[in-house]
Amino acid sequence: MREAAFVKQNKDKWIEFESILKNKTNIDPDLLSDLYIEVTDHLSYAKTFYRNSNTERYLNQLASQAHQNIYKTKKEPKNRLISFFKTEFPNMFYQHHRELLITFLVFSFFVAVGAFSAASEGDFVRSFLGDGYVNMTLENIENGDPMAVYKEQGEFNMFLGITLNNIKVALLAFGYGILFGVGTLYILMQNGIMLGSFQYFFYEQGLLWESARTIWIHGTIEISVIIIAGCAGLVMGNGMLFTGTLPRLESFKRGVINGLKILMSTIPFFIIAGFLEGFVTRHTEMPDWLAIIIIGGSLTLILFYYVFYPIQLHKRSQQIIEVQDLVETENLPQTKPI
Repeated sequence: MREAAFVKQNKDKWIEFESILKNKTNIDPDLLSDLYIEVTDHLSYAKTFYRNSNTERYLNQLASQAHQNIYKTKKEPKNRLISFFKTEFPNMFYQHHRELLITFLVFSFFVAVGAFSAASEGDFVRSFLGDGYVNMTLENIENGDPMAVYKEQGEFNMFLGITLNNIKVALLAFGYGILFGVGTLYILMQNGIMLGSFQYFFYEQGLLWESARTIWIHGTIEISVIIIAGCAGLVMGNGMLFTGTLPRLESFKRGVINGLKILMSTIPFFIIAGFLEGFVTRHTEMPDWLAIIIIGGSLTLILFYYVFYPIQLHKRSQQIIEVQDLVETENLPQTKPI
């Protein structure tokens, strides 16, 4: 890559980093560390391909300044876990909304494939879900309780079993990302086809609404977080395939770290989904309005934390940088951003 193209590609990041360093009184140590790693990677690249250039000198100065600030300001807060979920993860996840969109579209596509296959081939549901499950469900329908499967186990045992199983699926969706993301797409395909054929099966029995209002009480969070775990797998896979200006090993390491952070963020939501399936879904007699409130609240929670909140934090940080740039440009007294 030519030096001019390298500078043009990364200039905005360097300017942002420089602005953050100048804001001495309000430096987020975690954000500073992440940017420092990226700048030192760029410095290493510049030393290799643009030795003794202005770009190398600029990045060396920037990295040195950051190094001093890190060792002055970086302290592990007592509420490290809270800061991870509140700021560190959402700021990082904003960069991976593209992968999230891809996993959502892939999963949705295979849900449609599952429904279409079940409609076209009469034995498809049995071949995918198994004769035992289908026969049991048909028997429950005849007995007037189509969702009786959610009442067979004790509440706590079901909660624990479902939560552990969901975390296992998430680990597979992430871990198979090592296969350049193809393995992750396979896990999404399996679960998407299963969901599509499952819902069509109840539609064919004239129980689409009855099944949807029951299943999606826990399924809204459960399915959403499987998609997000798939996003984590793609992030790791992309780190191997699309390295940008970073060495392939360094890009892969970053993909693994970011993927693990995404995976870690899903654990509380899997616990919530397991709790809903173990303790709430079994109450099929609940009124429709209550089921709708639970489903709507679950969807709002997922969309807020994984979509809107990261966008909001990113816009806020950009506004702070713009204000700082304006203050410096116009040579006005600097005030603490609100």
